[in-house]
Amino acid sequence: MSLDKLLLAIIMIRVFSGTIEVAAAFLMYKFNDLYKAFVINSLLAFVGPGVLLLTTFIGLYGLAGRISLLKALLLVAGILLIVISLRIK
Repeated sequence: MSLDKLLLAIIMIRVFSGTIEVAAAFLMYKFNDLYKAFVINSLLAFVGPGVLLLTTFIGLYGLAGRISLLKALLLVAGILLIVISLRIK
């Protein structure tokens, strides 16, 4: 079984992202402080959208020519709306 290089990139980014999340949970446990946990959690808010955008664009790059331009644009618009909604206070 061979994996496409772009698929492998997406998988590795997701594994790395999950490792960051688990490490953050262990740090919160280790510090045992609500303020520090809040700061760590806030830093994670930067990781999630970045991983979402990166993996989406890798996937779109790999699917270029196989999906319609309209579908690709709608997908990008949806992702951008998610990111924008996370930033609105």
